[in-house]
Amino acid sequence: MNARRQAAKYVVADFLASSIAWLIFNILRYYHGDIYVGFVTLGEFLTNTIVRNVHFAVPFFWIILHYFSGYYNKPVGKSRLEEFATSVASSFAGVTVLFFAVMLNDRLKSFFVYYQLYFFLLSVQFTLTYTCRAVITHRCLAGIKRKEWAIETVIIGTGAKAKKIADQLSEAGHNVMGHISSSKEMETVIAAEKILGTIEQMPDIMADRHVDEIVVAVDTSETEFLLDILYPLYRYKCPIKLLAEKSHLLAKVKIRTIRGLPLIDLTDSSMSEAAKNIKLWADRLAALAAILLLIPLYIYIMCRIRRESPGTAFFRQERIGYRGKPFHMYKFRTMYTTAEESGPALSSDNDCRVTPFGRLLRKYRIDELPQFWNVLKGDMSLVGPRPERKFYIDRIVKKAPYYYLLHNVRPGITSLGMVKYGYATSVEQMIERLEYDILYYENMSLALDITILIYTVNTVITGKGI
Repeated sequence: MNARRQAAKYVVADFLASSIAWLIFNILRYYHGDIYVGFVTLGEFLTNTIVRNVHFAVPFFWIILHYFSGYYNKPVGKSRLEEFATSVASSFAGVTVLFFAVMLNDRLKSFFVYYQLYFFLLSVQFTLTYTCRAVITHRCLAGIKRKEWAIETVIIGTGAKAKKIADQLSEAGHNVMGHISSSKEMETVIAAEKILGTIEQMPDIMADRHVDEIVVAVDTSETEFLLDILYPLYRYKCPIKLLAEKSHLLAKVKIRTIRGLPLIDLTDSSMSEAAKNIKLWADRLAALAAILLLIPLYIYIMCRIRRESPGTAFFRQERIGYRGKPFHMYKFRTMYTTAEESGPALSSDNDCRVTPFGRLLRKYRIDELPQFWNVLKGDMSLVGPRPERKFYIDRIVKKAPYYYLLHNVRPGITSLGMVKYGYATSVEQMIERLEYDILYYENMSLALDITILIYTVNTVITGKGI
């Protein structure tokens, strides 16, 4: 099923619904308006330049509002109850904004008419919006049930458990495209024609197919082998689901069954879809503003770094980010260029590799400022778990496999782990700090982000960065 096409249907329906609702509302406005407004006929009123421009802008306002409500994030398999609640909330919020932005400027025959117009627009807007959405959602769910539309699923596993899950998913409207075999399974019960290939052939298999989700149902008791399977799956940018009985491997995750099936979505976080969209764009706007305001400071720091030690002013290093995707994170260089000639090594107190000016930058966390560029690009967020190098991730997950959960969110310039624990000088300390990052992951919200930013400002001001 093409999720983008389904989302486009909702966008078009919302646009048309809001345009028609505003037209009906304008007609009612005209007949309730004061006679001194100056419009002789309804046609003259509707074709007035200001009225026409507002009518053109209103549907776009609603699309933006619905986007930030998170409605378009997951267009397939919507819950009717959730859809009703979201439509009510967004209609109430949008009509209230329009009331204060547009309606209060009207000269009406009676103050009571304001209330009439408000509730009339609210009822029309909600009715048209929800009706159009309900029709699209019903057709989608009916199509899935009839298997006209299907969620394309690949199952990793060829044993009895994989077959059981495949049967349940097929009954729920999924199209099980095939199975991926692994060398660790004791028994294979899946027919040979349904096996697409092996784990090692996964990149080629995924490249040739459009897959909506991956389900891991491997018959093995070997924890390390299962973790080796899970980590590379993030690169395919689709939901990864795991049998609930394997959840003890990821003890920090909250169990959420999928459509009544014993599956856990490992790529989902606790933050609402609305909050995710608001966070993404608030981060980018804040990053852009910070870059523009800090240009003079950037120039000074760059000159100072290059004057103190040979080498570039910026330090670029590959880190693992959202959905396990590698990216290059930028910092001001605080160490000599020969710092890691012998291989990766964590910094420590009184580290001789750190330059004198670099120590000052690290103390006040000023070396992190170039990461606003990473935020603007979408690689990072202002607040989120700190990204690590794969070299250290491979060591962390051997003792704390739930680290993989952190790849469900964008890494941050600052984090709860950084403000509460600080820098880690060993893998053991990184695991200790991980507890704070998991606590953040389980309780993600915009309010918590603001709290962490306040803590970060305090850290910068007091110089407790080391």
